[in-house]
Amino acid sequence: MNTPEHSSLGKDTAYVQHYAPELLFPIERSLGRADLGLHGDGLPFQGVDLWNAYELSWLDPKGKPRVAMGEFHVPADSPRIIESKSFKLYLNSFNGERLTAQTVRERLARDLGTAAGVPVALQLAEPEQFSSLRLEEPAGTCIDDQILEIDCYGPPRPEFLTAEGTREPVRETLFSRLLKSNCPVTGQPDWASVQIRYTGAPIDRAGLLRYLVSFREHREFHEHCVERIFMDITRRCAPIRLEISARYSRRGGLDINPFRSSEAGRTPGNPRGARQ
Repeated sequence: MNTPEHSSLGKDTAYVQHYAPELLFPIERSLGRADLGLHGDGLPFQGVDLWNAYELSWLDPKGKPRVAMGEFHVPADSPRIIESKSFKLYLNSFNGERLTAQTVRERLARDLGTAAGVPVALQLAEPEQFSSLRLEEPAGTCIDDQILEIDCYGPPRPEFLTAEGTREPVRETLFSRLLKSNCPVTGQPDWASVQIRYTGAPIDRAGLLRYLVSFREHREFHEHCVERIFMDITRRCAPIRLEISARYSRRGGLDINPFRSSEAGRTPGNPRGARQ
């Protein structure tokens, strides 16, 4: 079984100039989910890991470079995630290949689907489409301006989460730009904005912010951090409906944006934030 320690993270790596799908390094989702008490196929959420690739290039059949931005949707029920540095190295391996855009799409879909264990949807935005791409900050109420004493930066503290169960259920959207966690192998920082949509007893905003800040020195992959937030809020606050969406700043030409929802069929869109 692949584990993070066996990946290319934190190691000197040669950049391959020709197509090399074997560079992709899948990691079993079960490794992170076991720590959350999640086993088997009965997940309490559905969702997607939405990746944006900003450094995608190849040669056209006459040898002229082409560039594009890639958008990839890896379902949350896939058995495996794809380690991000291996994804970057894999995309880089297209740089010296003479291909049509359609062949690039076909190879990406095939290789990423094989690595994840399920079909991966993708879109390529070529330069004539770049002007239509816009930045969009999270919707909802920001909880970051509260005046609080905070002294806990890890491990995550779910006990900070409370909901006022005696009050009528509310439907609200909260967000914070203060989520930070660290790569589980290299310790490098991962920065994100996180949006919480829920219906249920009102969640205490001071406790929610303290909880999110308590990830600051925590080591875990993006996808597992978002699932931890989802499960901790579910267990501590018992919302009727819950969605968690995180937008992580890019690293190595890639950003990863996990989305988890208690409702089937929900999709997050792709609203890139200013820090991405």
